Amino acid sequence: MTNSNPGTCIIVGVGPGLGASLARRFASAGHSVAVAARTAGKLDGLVEEITGAGGTAKAYACDTTSESDVMGLFAAVEADLGAMDVSIYNASGRARGPIADTTVSEFTDAWERCCLGGFLVGREAARRLGPKGAGSILLTGATASMKGFPHSATFAAGKFALRGLAESMARELQPKGVHVAHFNIDGGIGIDEDGDARLRPDAIAESYYQTHMQHCSAWSHSVELRPWVENF
Repeated sequence: MTNSNPGTCIIVGVGPGLGASLARRFASAGHSVAVAARTAGKLDGLVEEITGAGGTAKAYACDTTSESDVMGLFAAVEADLGAMDVSIYNASGRARGPIADTTVSEFTDAWERCCLGGFLVGREAARRLGPKGAGSILLTGATASMKGFPHSATFAAGKFALRGLAESMARELQPKGVHVAHFNIDGGIGIDEDGDARLRPDAIAESYYQTHMQHCSAWSHSVELRPWVENF
């Protein structure tokens, strides 16, 4: 891909941290940016910031676990901002606690927000990018994508499943020209002025953007990002 005529970037699961940094980075490269969360009003400040800097952005309300919401989101975004080029799934959910005390409702809710939403967003992106043989589908994982920690069964199950989904999508879609990448965010996200012991959201967002820009002869699929002090 080049940035001479970038399309629309849809980011699902946007908050004040990584999601906001992703929106700013792709907007700065010329993409029209659609930011989606359960409550669109929480994103008004981010939209104003991007548009004030000369970019194009619009906020949408979307429950990532609702098929009708996700399908409606993609249709609305393309009607408002034009054909999509990049889809980023950044939503997740978890319930901490001993396995013996975990309810079916807690487990199901976490899995739906970690993985089912990724499937719905990925499917809608594939339906659009597959026929034209171009674009990127990027999915946010976590340390739990690779390691199941105590008292974190809900998160581990959801993130393991998302990683498997991403790998299956990559094997199917990359031969058609659609780049699918899964990001293992292996560490805490935040601004640490004393030694950079946490992953800076802007630095993560830069890695997403550069992955999207990779030439198809050297695509990354499984991308691990961690701070320099992380023990792994």
